[in-house]
Amino acid sequence: MIDPALQALQDSAVATAIREGDLWFPWIECAHVLALTWVLGSIGLVDCRLMGLASRSRSVVETTATALPITWTAFAVAVVTGGLLFCSNATVYAHNGFFQRKMVLIMLAGLNMAIYHLWTGRRAGEWGTAEETPWRARAVGGLSLGLWVAIAACGRWIGFTLNAPAS
Repeated sequence: MIDPALQALQDSAVATAIREGDLWFPWIECAHVLALTWVLGSIGLVDCRLMGLASRSRSVVETTATALPITWTAFAVAVVTGGLLFCSNATVYAHNGFFQRKMVLIMLAGLNMAIYHLWTGRRAGEWGTAEETPWRARAVGGLSLGLWVAIAACGRWIGFTLNAPAS
């Protein structure tokens, strides 16, 4: 059911231009990697603050307010460029085990972030500049950092396993 849709996406004019052009894929991939670097850096700053490992002289609220606009902008660029890369070879990417893992990990990172913002982080204003944040905030930060490192690793492995069967 999904394979015909993937094939149609892959056969689109945009996907064909990216796949068959000499410059589109490498430039889009460069933009994707750069965006991911900004996502990881800005999220890493917040996660390290939540864990009490960095920026301890600033409150979690200040750190988050500074980092999140960068995170969301870079994430939007990563989604657009990742979508363009995906459409260029959709039938292969969709069945790649590392691509599938990456998508699951991104969903888990989003869920972790939602849990933080809906519950744990609601009281961040009360923490002030305390070096040690509540254990739940430290756990969310550690999990987030681990998830984003795993997302980057899976993304890197995709290119080396494109012709491997899904696992």
